[in-house]
Amino acid sequence: MRPKLAAGVGLAMCVGLPTLPARGHDAPSGWPYPPVCCSGIDCYPIDSRDFEARRNGYFIRATRETIPYSSSKVHPSGDGHYHRCSFGGEPNASTICLFIPTGS
Repeated sequence: MRPKLAAGVGLAMCVGLPTLPARGHDAPSGWPYPPVCCSGIDCYPIDSRDFEARRNGYFIRATRETIPYSSSKVHPSGDGHYHRCSFGGEPNASTICLFIPTGS
């Protein structure tokens, strides 16, 4: 009878999990990456040499993609540093979000 009890407790725990708030992870500065951009591993600091501001948007060197300045992927940085979120946190994966310091 104990296996049924354990299964019931496990089920109750799983049912409760979806009610927990979604959260990303934090930049080295402690600024929390927004959950919409990050699943806990997707975001990381980048250097200004990792991209180039061009006439039509931000050119990401690793992926050769251009993110238009008006794109919903571009956000102000919460700590004054450059950050990028890509699928799985892989530098060669597509950009989810790009964080640019205000005034850059």
